[in-house]
Amino acid sequence: MTMLKEGRPTAPQAVREEHMAPATATGNRALMLEEPLIFEIGSNDTTGVDFAAAPKAVSRLGNLARKDAIGLPGLSEQETVRHYTRLSRQNYAIDLGLFPLGSCTMKHNPRLNEKVARMPGFADLHPLQPQSTVQGALAVIHELAQWLITLTGMHGVAMSPKAGAHGELCGLLAIRAALEARGDARSVVLVPESAHGTNPATAAFCGYKVEDIPATPDGRVDLAALKARLGPDVAAVMITNPNTCGLFERDLKTISEAVHAAGAFVYCDGANFNAIVGRVRPGDLGVDAMHINLHKTFSTPHGGGGPGSGPVVLSEALAPFAPLPFVEKQGDKFVLVEEETVEDHHGRSFGRMVAFHGQMGMFTRALAYILSHGADGLRQVSGDAVLNANYILRSLADVLDAPFGGSGPCMHEALFSDKGLAEGFTTLDIAKGLIDEGFHPMTMYFPLVVHGAMLVEPTETESKAALDQFIMALRSLAERAKAGDEALKGAPYHAPRRRLDETLAARKPVLVWSESELADGAAG
Repeated sequence: MTMLKEGRPTAPQAVREEHMAPATATGNRALMLEEPLIFEIGSNDTTGVDFAAAPKAVSRLGNLARKDAIGLPGLSEQETVRHYTRLSRQNYAIDLGLFPLGSCTMKHNPRLNEKVARMPGFADLHPLQPQSTVQGALAVIHELAQWLITLTGMHGVAMSPKAGAHGELCGLLAIRAALEARGDARSVVLVPESAHGTNPATAAFCGYKVEDIPATPDGRVDLAALKARLGPDVAAVMITNPNTCGLFERDLKTISEAVHAAGAFVYCDGANFNAIVGRVRPGDLGVDAMHINLHKTFSTPHGGGGPGSGPVVLSEALAPFAPLPFVEKQGDKFVLVEEETVEDHHGRSFGRMVAFHGQMGMFTRALAYILSHGADGLRQVSGDAVLNANYILRSLADVLDAPFGGSGPCMHEALFSDKGLAEGFTTLDIAKGLIDEGFHPMTMYFPLVVHGAMLVEPTETESKAALDQFIMALRSLAERAKAGDEALKGAPYHAPRRRLDETLAARKPVLVWSESELADGAAG
């Protein structure tokens, strides 16, 4: 199986008039209110608050001082509140419905976790406080670290990485430090086609040459091809398990043994740990380093680019090279070990990755989640996540092609392709139709080993009723696409905006408001 170089259609298509909803005088569609830009609402010569005249002062900016008006719009309090409330209603959120993004694990976040993260002593910490005043926070970091080591069967953990890709960087830097310590310069990292896209990017960022390892027809790593490529120039293999085809890599222990025999290390992408937490320990499979997305497995919101946290668990061979700083218990107190206090017993650390130690809000949420579930609850989390994914896979297998449906049960996500759709219809049409049905679209066109991929991860927090509604919507859209329903090519019809040219929006975004550009656009 070879990786596809598939392009995805992004430009909107022409739709016949009978498929268009009639326009309204206001532009509003019932309670979906059309909202102008804030610059178009307010006026530069008004303000919603009266201030006393500012006293004259001598500017210290010299020629850099701005002499003309800033041009901010003036709005009343009511106008301001309505503007941002209307905008917020156009957002999709996990509190509104199912978020089926494959490999993103967008599950419900217990409110208990949010309450704990906002407790005084956690929420109001400053990273430069004396360590004697933050012993409770350091204890939380230390206890969470011990849980992560226990759940993964590893030897040590670096808590400071801020997200999954940052964790990948941490793991590869530890691997490079270990190789350099034994005087072994290696230049190649092997990445299977079924791995996450950040894996080859991280390896290249670290200065390694990246080589692909093909997948077998059943969606798993080609063990023979991997063994054939191992050699003295290979530093590591970066493998995602469960992989991005939604399958567990059954040969991982054999892979690890072969990689170690060749003098290299095994990096495991732990973004999908939610599917195996409490059931499989990566350390038992020979993994040397693995990042854990706390914002996925342990329930912290990660939409909109943050917050994130990606601790990296390390094997006994790599633990001495973990980055600074880290929390260590010395007698009856906790100490944040940094460059000034590392001394000889941690002298092989590869250095510092971040200014401070991590994201305290993430740590408190994750520990609250772990303690409230307990060992048996975490085991149930993974079981229910796998059950839900397989329920979706089997419920839609008669209307959507499941390329690896015969490879055994899937893990956390169900993978479909666009095979069987009517000519001219694409995955994008189904995804846009989902918006009209009230769902955020699933992950599209990834993984690249599947043409027109649709990757669905329901997580364990969705009820059967919610899954049944999603399955009904996706089934309806698949049947329409297979029947050649032209109206589907114009979806979405009921969203705040119609179908956009996504490529143009990404490559030529308009991020700064300009009254002249607005006038030019209107004239054109």
